[in-house]
Amino acid sequence: MVHLVQHDLRLHADPTRVVVRPFHLAWQASGPDLERVLRLSREIIALDPRTVRAELAVVLRDFADRHWQIEKVFEERFEEIRPKLGLDALVLKREMRLLLGAYFCHEYSYAAAALMNPSVVRHPDQSGLLDGSIRILLSLRAVGEGHISTIAFREGIITNDRKLTLLPQPTFATAAMEGAPLEHKPEDVVTLYRQHDSSISGTVIFPITEAQRNGLEDLRLLEFQRDSGKSEWIGTYTAYSGRDIQSELLRTRDFRDFTLTPIKGRAGRNKGMALFPRKIDGQFCMIGRQDGKNLYLLRSNQIDHWDGGSLLLEPRFPWELVQIGNCGAPIELDEGWLVLTHGVGAMRKYAIGAALLDKNDPSKVLGRTPNPILSAADEDREGYVPNVVYTCGAIRVGDDIFLPYGVADSSVCFAFVAISEILAAMA
Repeated sequence: MVHLVQHDLRLHADPTRVVVRPFHLAWQASGPDLERVLRLSREIIALDPRTVRAELAVVLRDFADRHWQIEKVFEERFEEIRPKLGLDALVLKREMRLLLGAYFCHEYSYAAAALMNPSVVRHPDQSGLLDGSIRILLSLRAVGEGHISTIAFREGIITNDRKLTLLPQPTFATAAMEGAPLEHKPEDVVTLYRQHDSSISGTVIFPITEAQRNGLEDLRLLEFQRDSGKSEWIGTYTAYSGRDIQSELLRTRDFRDFTLTPIKGRAGRNKGMALFPRKIDGQFCMIGRQDGKNLYLLRSNQIDHWDGGSLLLEPRFPWELVQIGNCGAPIELDEGWLVLTHGVGAMRKYAIGAALLDKNDPSKVLGRTPNPILSAADEDREGYVPNVVYTCGAIRVGDDIFLPYGVADSSVCFAFVAISEILAAMA
């Protein structure tokens, strides 16, 4: 019997969390859409100076107190759209630049609809903590208008007596900005940077490419140990265009600069891929569901190229007969690799279980839980998608697994469970 110690804290959707986003997605379009954009810019430029000052004053009155350095945001937005509007040769006063930028921005509530499917890693900064405490970093799937999924973060501290404290969110949230393309990198590799004065907890990563247009879903974040012994934080997520899906990688060394890289190969056309936190026998390893039902072990010499793998786990128990999948990166224990799994049973009810893989040969399954360690409780059934509990990654904290998990695709809860109890429950 596995006993979870659940924390009272729960995170919910919050429509007050807003950022400034580019407005109008037709920059790469042609024909009527592009002509409408050009016509709008000409109409703004034709305004007399007094009207420009008055309209800009209204915008700043309405929004300056709701956003971080909004004038700088408008200026940056203007510089972004200037070449596309054919304005390179025009010298415009600052008020006009700001007003043009404002017309091509909008306020977006990125977590108004749902907050769900978290993962957790050790924070890059572990300084200044009491003995036995660790600083953590949560990734969260935030869903806003149009059911667009973004990546948000929260920082916190866990003590050795199972106490969790999340740092307060900053007053302003800011979107990560697109950086200059990297030399000798494919065009579909995107670079982003966090605003210099913003915190990780106040940073939101939005879709950038057409492949990501409708969302960045279910980031499985982990701390990866490179061959040099240094850490890199890597996450696999699903890019959704509104029609097609593909798996991609988020990579960062400091949570200030990020790269978003599509995964090539046959396996990249699927979702729910979870990377092992280090190489095994000189190869990268991944767990994924390649056929919509079973779990596979994949190996690759390139972190961004994955093809078919070998069958690892098939549904066996009633609570997982519809399908099984992973719940984040494998966790390394002395006993082996602990893999949290999710199963779908009757009435499309989701539950979370676990499996143990051999440390040296993860294709060998040493045990799995015949019963869930967590399922949708009566009080947790209601939400956007009822009867779902789901996580994208947990971590080891002392003798426990710290488990953040989404409930009904609507909110996020937290629990601790003893590693010994999970292992004892395996068959």
